[in-house]
Amino acid sequence: MNVLIVYAHPNPRSFNSVMRDVAVDRLTHAGHAVLVSDLYAMHFKATLDERDFKDRQEPDFFNPLIEQYHAALSGTFADDIAQEIKKVDWANLIIFQFPLWWLSFPAILKGWCDRVLANGIAVNLGTYDPLLAGKKGLCVVTTGAKEPMYTPEGPAGDINVLLTFARGMFATAGIEFLSPFIAYGVPTLTADEREALLERYRERLSLLKLAD
Repeated sequence: MNVLIVYAHPNPRSFNSVMRDVAVDRLTHAGHAVLVSDLYAMHFKATLDERDFKDRQEPDFFNPLIEQYHAALSGTFADDIAQEIKKVDWANLIIFQFPLWWLSFPAILKGWCDRVLANGIAVNLGTYDPLLAGKKGLCVVTTGAKEPMYTPEGPAGDINVLLTFARGMFATAGIEFLSPFIAYGVPTLTADEREALLERYRERLSLLKLAD
């Protein structure tokens, strides 16, 4: 299996980075091929704009959806987008790993979705035909608050409802949305609790092909 980890955390010494390394190690040792797009290390541009296209279908009026479809047909995306599209095409499983910030993706990961999961690449927005069918998607999420914050009765609401935006995005593209892996309350965990959480993550990764 080919696995792309789209990783979005600005601190290279964070617990997220440890989880990323655990995933690379476990998946590689299981015989899978793994690529990591470390968005902060790459200084990935988060804004979709006119610079995303080497050739414009309508140079006098910028319509992102029209330009994305034109670039998908003509192969004229900017180089950074084109490189990520190649990774998406290669991958069987896409892991989005990120801290939950204001109940959503960090902006840099949202920008990756806006620019890479483009009209004509992830979905044909003229017909709504999904173009990435057969792939799987897994969200690996860390939170600052503990689990009770993200229950149906908690202040933030049900974590599964919060992640509806990711589920809907994947479904629109035809990507099977796997049950997310959530690491709650990371800043307050003891060393033993962190190691237990990492072991749970290793087990989840080992069972991906069997359970998902």
